[in-house]
Amino acid sequence: MNPETPRRLFLKSSVFGVLAAGLPGVQYAQEGLFSASGTLTNPEVSPRYPAIDEPVVKALVGASHANLDRVKEIVEPRPELARATWDWGFGDWETALGAASHTGRRDIAEFLMSHGARPDIFTFAMLGSLEAVKAMIEARPGTQAITGPHGISLLSHARVGLRSDGLTAEQVTRQEALIAYLEGLGDADPAIAQQPLSDAEKEKFLGDYRYGEGPNDGFTISLNMRKMLSLGKLGGFGGGLYHLGGNAFSYNGLPSVTIQFLEADGAIRSLTVEEPGLRLTAERA
Repeated sequence: MNPETPRRLFLKSSVFGVLAAGLPGVQYAQEGLFSASGTLTNPEVSPRYPAIDEPVVKALVGASHANLDRVKEIVEPRPELARATWDWGFGDWETALGAASHTGRRDIAEFLMSHGARPDIFTFAMLGSLEAVKAMIEARPGTQAITGPHGISLLSHARVGLRSDGLTAEQVTRQEALIAYLEGLGDADPAIAQQPLSDAEKEKFLGDYRYGEGPNDGFTISLNMRKMLSLGKLGGFGGGLYHLGGNAFSYNGLPSVTIQFLEADGAIRSLTVEEPGLRLTAERA
């Protein structure tokens, strides 16, 4: 093997940006992630082999929010990747199809399903499938109150479906009927409780926090597209922080994860993440 060949045989990803839902860092694989030609014999492989390596999964789930061409490039050589799932942090699991579903990308969702992706109630909500959504809720009352990736509600998925490009008059009518049904249930759009925080107050938390010497050993606190504080890996974007009061926050409203900031002399000095079995402190850089 050529010593200059990258160990994992993957090309670097480039950051696409922040989506309106306040998503974690979305990355895309560059050209050549998969190729029908140039197959390598006995390459040096990932320790996770034969499991598909993480950069591939992250690249696809990221691309599935907005980039159909990239999704096709990754999935067509390996259709099984249409079912890929990624954890953006603290158990914020998202499938490639789930990404397309909460961004209203019917085209990406249809492509993924044609290659074996498994639709769920959030996909059917985005597609305006009243019969399917209603049947699921009637089979399991209360399902409407369960949130999807990033804490996005079922009703939000239905509403974003109405903003999809190229809808026919019939599709608009179906989508509106589904939205009216979900609104009538009263709890298909649960709000995550939080205390108010002014823009000026948010400023003091922004920045990088490190807990180790590795290049990725840390967090970045930034503002997402909804002007919420968010926590992501160092240099990246992440899930929303919901203000519990004082300098305490929950991550995407998860009850098991708390982020507590330490303030001294009017400045934030560190943050501590507490979750079951772990307490991790990161000092402000």
